Amino acid sequence: MVVGGSQQETLNPGFVLLGTRQQGVPVILRDLMLPGGFDLMSPSFTVVWFTALFPYVVLIIFLFRGITLPGSTNGIYHYIWPNIEKLKSAEPWVDAATQVFFSLGPGFGVLMAYASYNEFHNNVYRDALLVASINSLTSLLSGFVVFTLLGYMAYKRNVLVLDVIKDVALSILTNLSIDPVLVFSVYPEALSTLPGSTFLSICFFLMLLTLGLDSSFGGSEAVITALSDEYPMIANHRELFVLGLFTFYVGIGALESTQGGIYWFHLFERTCVEYPILLAVLCETVCIAWIYGVDRFRQNIKQMLGFQPGIFWKICWKFIAPLFILFNITYGLSNYQPLQLGDYTYPLWANILGGIFSGSAVLTIPVVAIIQILRTEGTFNEVNSIIF
Repeated sequence: MVVGGSQQETLNPGFVLLGTRQQGVPVILRDLMLPGGFDLMSPSFTVVWFTALFPYVVLIIFLFRGITLPGSTNGIYHYIWPNIEKLKSAEPWVDAATQVFFSLGPGFGVLMAYASYNEFHNNVYRDALLVASINSLTSLLSGFVVFTLLGYMAYKRNVLVLDVIKDVALSILTNLSIDPVLVFSVYPEALSTLPGSTFLSICFFLMLLTLGLDSSFGGSEAVITALSDEYPMIANHRELFVLGLFTFYVGIGALESTQGGIYWFHLFERTCVEYPILLAVLCETVCIAWIYGVDRFRQNIKQMLGFQPGIFWKICWKFIAPLFILFNITYGLSNYQPLQLGDYTYPLWANILGGIFSGSAVLTIPVVAIIQILRTEGTFNEVNSIIF
């Protein structure tokens, strides 16, 4: 498979032939993560503050530098000017809505893990609106940064901005992730032609590192908090558990730090995240709005905040959210294609393995539900009244 723009790099042809491995990278990343895992929820913990805020500093630097580059205005024009014909089809709307869904992070357990540390009367209504707004503004800011550089790249290559966008930016919407072509080819190529390229490149890759660490902190805290609440012994030996968890990450990272690691990364990304998360959130919305009861849920919020969300939120929780998620799942399955990365098509057994990954994640929901029902004491009618 070939990746890249003018400077192309041939990757290992397949994820079975792993090739050479970057020996120390997973261990180094584990050691960088350990301090955050040991004391992540401390309000004075400077590592978390740095990893959360530093990317904004870099984005602002890149934005101000980007708008001074020749061709940047053409890039911004293509960013903010809509293509009416494409907006008439369902695909860009589904892609955009799904991207917002994944960037907000429901279903990963991170938001619930963080929320579990709140005081009972914490204004969760305000926090939810604030997080959603910051997320959207961050995406908007990132878009301006990306398209100023894409416009500059088009100017340097003496091609149309649309040609660069089609090769790079649209692949991000297709994969719903940071595209390796953009990160490891287009950005370095653009930065290398600028004055102060060394400083800008250091800032860029340090930003990528902090984004990865910050995401890992959040995902790890979801696991740590959930298991610590369920098993007090883990809470009493948090450091040992975190060390074991991050060492497990090293094993997975060792696989992905090979020449064929990008194929494993794509396999995990496509099969362990997209549909399992959508199905998990669908179960959450159905359970809260229809089984637990949306009115009871609104009353709980009133006990916390002194007021309950209005009818708009009731309609969203009960109808719009589950229907939207169900539509995305149905649309995705109806357009399902076998796993492919560039020109490389995954073998059948890899698709089956991906199906096992997805199924194992999804099946835990009904399995745990059945176990909890069986463990609940009382007659069938009594258990049914407790649940419903």
